[in-house]
Amino acid sequence: MSIEIRNESGVDVDEAGLAALARHVLDGMRVHPLAELSVLLVDEAAMAGLHQQWMGEDGPTDVLAFPMDELGLPHPGGTQAEHGADDEAAETLLGDVVLCPQVAVEQARKAEHSVQDELDLLCTHGILHLLGYDHTEPEEQATMFGLQDRLLASWHPERDAAGDSGQAGRQGEEGERAEDRPQGDGRPQGGGAEGPAG
Repeated sequence: MSIEIRNESGVDVDEAGLAALARHVLDGMRVHPLAELSVLLVDEAAMAGLHQQWMGEDGPTDVLAFPMDELGLPHPGGTQAEHGADDEAAETLLGDVVLCPQVAVEQARKAEHSVQDELDLLCTHGILHLLGYDHTEPEEQATMFGLQDRLLASWHPERDAAGDSGQAGRQGEEGERAEDRPQGDGRPQGGGAEGPAG
């Protein structure tokens, strides 16, 4: 699995930790191991520009997702064969997840959890959008946020065992989480990673 992390935000971020989280999420979703993902961290001005350009909304948001290739929607617990583990799927470019650490810091403060926990949540949320999940309807929201919660619950012990207690950059956050994701045409989807269970 190829996971590229680029930090253009000017904020120190655990890039290796984000790459490990992304790998965990993609593995958990049974995405083919040769799929490619890009995670870009940008500052508030860059995120505000993307938010306006692709979503028509002012100001920075926390996460945008830009799918590149249409994928069959993976079903949790299924096999890779069920999701197209053939050569064509192996060369899939999933797309780009764009995160804004400055927005994540504020959201973490409001939610009273670490910035790393917030970035983990936002990255997971963006990846699920790339895989075709959405939350515009109540049923979709329950499915997506339930899956997001399960993936993060299984990630935290793995992350903690690797030596990150989740306390680094502890600042707390809550607030709305974005859900910006383009629909297979390179346009983003976004805003709203926070669900009923937060």
